[in-house]
Amino acid sequence: MAHTHFTSIPLIDVSGLYADDPAQRQRVADELGRAAREVGFLQITGHGISRELRDGLIEQARSFFARPLDEKMRFYIGQSSNHSGYVPEGEEQFVGGSKDLKEAYDVNYDYTEAAQVYPLLGPTQWPDSADFKREVSAYYRAALALGDTLFRGFALALGLAEDTFAGITRHPTSQLRMIHYPLDPDPVADRPGIGAHTDYECFTILLPTAEGLQVLNGDGQWIDVPLVEDAFVINIGDMLEVLSNGHFVATSHRVRKVSEERFAFPLFCACDYPTRIAPIAGLPARGERVYAPVSCGDHLFAQTAQTFRYLRERLEDGSLKLPDGAAGLSSFGQGRREVTA
Repeated sequence: MAHTHFTSIPLIDVSGLYADDPAQRQRVADELGRAAREVGFLQITGHGISRELRDGLIEQARSFFARPLDEKMRFYIGQSSNHSGYVPEGEEQFVGGSKDLKEAYDVNYDYTEAAQVYPLLGPTQWPDSADFKREVSAYYRAALALGDTLFRGFALALGLAEDTFAGITRHPTSQLRMIHYPLDPDPVADRPGIGAHTDYECFTILLPTAEGLQVLNGDGQWIDVPLVEDAFVINIGDMLEVLSNGHFVATSHRVRKVSEERFAFPLFCACDYPTRIAPIAGLPARGERVYAPVSCGDHLFAQTAQTFRYLRERLEDGSLKLPDGAAGLSSFGQGRREVTA
């Protein structure tokens, strides 16, 4: 299995996924499948998320990130019980010790099932703004519903029952990141917004406000993702590559040094915490690669704990332990071989 020599990102109208006619839903699913197999990235229109919801999200991000650092740090992610809150610049460190030029606010699924306690699930830590919570929550719910629709489309694209993923996405570890890439005034420095990586989860729904995202094709060339009016960027993550037994590809991507202030809002669509991520029974392998199974939540938590400073400090002092069998950073899915791209 290899990436193709694509030079552009497919644009797909997904409104047919909401049609009553199964044949119409299948036609759109087939388009999704081609993009997922050949590129691992696509852009979608016809998604049904209003401009009002999108503008409300962007406005709240602008307002929050404009606050002084000491105010933002009152909601530092290290104070939360479920890894939600403000992420200052330099908090995250990836393979090779690289640090990104960005700050973020992470919002999680508001999980309230007291019978089960998981590290990445629980009540979100919200800032002291009723408008922020209202607007961001409304967008999160709408984007998560779009994710459910895309899960159905990807299932059809694999020749599976449309509801294949419904039973493992009831209380997902799906995180919305509100990311701010400030404009670096240094004309010489070439520090990227985010270095090359693949996403851990099944797929990502991205709302950007400016260009800057680049995707690695099969020739080793970085392809710019254009900003398309009313479109979301969708990319396949490591877990859906594994679930599809290699039919879909997780593609390495990065955010180059931005030429203007940029905001980006990725919703990382994942499965329920205890889900076993392994090739779906009955799907023949595409290529020679054999995928070792992992626990969805444990894998995401292990990757997170090895990336964020506050969690690494807890690992070092012994107050936190990684799940049994935890993999190192970028050692699963496409990230295993593409992290140095």
